[in-house]
Amino acid sequence: MLLILFAWFVTASCNSTPTETQTQEAPTANATKEPTSPNQLTLSPTQAQAAGIEIGTFDHQEMTTDVLANGLIDVPPQNMASISAVMGGYVQTVNVLPGQFIKRGGTVAVLRHPDYLQLQQNYLQSRARLRFLQQELDRQQVLDAEDVGAKRKLQQAQADYQTEQAALRALAAQVRMLGLSVARLDGGHIAPTVPLTAPVGGFVRAVNINPGQYVGPQDVLVEVVDRSDLHLELKVFEKDIARVKVGQRILFNVPNSSSPDNMTARIFLVGKAFDDNDRTVSVHAHLEPERDDLLPGQYVSARIQTGGRRQRTLPEDAIIQDGEVSYAFVRTATDSAGSTFRRLRLRTSQPQHGAVAVTLLDKLPDTTQLVRRGAYFLQAELTKGQGDDE
Repeated sequence: MLLILFAWFVTASCNSTPTETQTQEAPTANATKEPTSPNQLTLSPTQAQAAGIEIGTFDHQEMTTDVLANGLIDVPPQNMASISAVMGGYVQTVNVLPGQFIKRGGTVAVLRHPDYLQLQQNYLQSRARLRFLQQELDRQQVLDAEDVGAKRKLQQAQADYQTEQAALRALAAQVRMLGLSVARLDGGHIAPTVPLTAPVGGFVRAVNINPGQYVGPQDVLVEVVDRSDLHLELKVFEKDIARVKVGQRILFNVPNSSSPDNMTARIFLVGKAFDDNDRTVSVHAHLEPERDDLLPGQYVSARIQTGGRRQRTLPEDAIIQDGEVSYAFVRTATDSAGSTFRRLRLRTSQPQHGAVAVTLLDKLPDTTQLVRRGAYFLQAELTKGQGDDE
């Protein structure tokens, strides 16, 4: 009986050995399988060729650092004219419209008032008195030469003549300030109206009058802007002003403009005082070249190129911008079966002339094989099917 039990035990033990061995080996086989990296993919040679993948290394370029500033298109004060009446009067005619070009000396409006006639009358009366006093002075000088006249009368005649001469000069200056011709007035022509003329040639910016309106010397009637010397006036914050120098280049554009291209200017003046309200300094720059498609008063966004240093760069086509994160691709392996690429994160600056300065978060040698063209194809392949889970 004991022999039968022993034989049954040995037979059962032999039959169970393969099952236990398979059970122990299964976990080992599963543990050696490595997961695929979410930032890595492989392309066949045919795929790489169709996508136009271009491989290369870093470039090294002199890249500038920028100071951001806002401002507007402006003109020098001498290129702007606010036209007012020297003496109050009524508007008879208005000769210009906003946006109209007017030459220097052109008439923008005509005024009328009895005071204009009175001034001209006073001038002509003073001129007549001066002729009389000249004759009186000549008589007293003759009498004094013959020693038959009183010295006091000669002195009085000289004083009266000089006083009237001064009055006539003042009245003549007032007549010229009104815009009237003294020569025509001397010829007997009294003008009932006074023209207002433009002291500079340019475009009419504003017209603040209409016929029949009474205007005083304090009123600005017409504004004229000469656009021949447009420039930028930027506001630079206190923390950045030490980096801004005369001669530096500026790239700027007009927000919401139909032309997204950057325009250029060069600094010719840096202010020497702060605006107490916002702690900024005014910086002025000439446009390069001069442009006729900008208007005084337009707001601009600008980048002042304050200096530069040699940095690693990549073409814009090599950079993938995904929100606030930037990526580039590195080729890690290649053979006849295909090429393997790995995506890496990096920091980028503003593009300059098609190149982007990059700062790597991982150390890589300059000989690293990078994807310089076709990065967007790799990004699409890498994220295919991931949806919003990445």
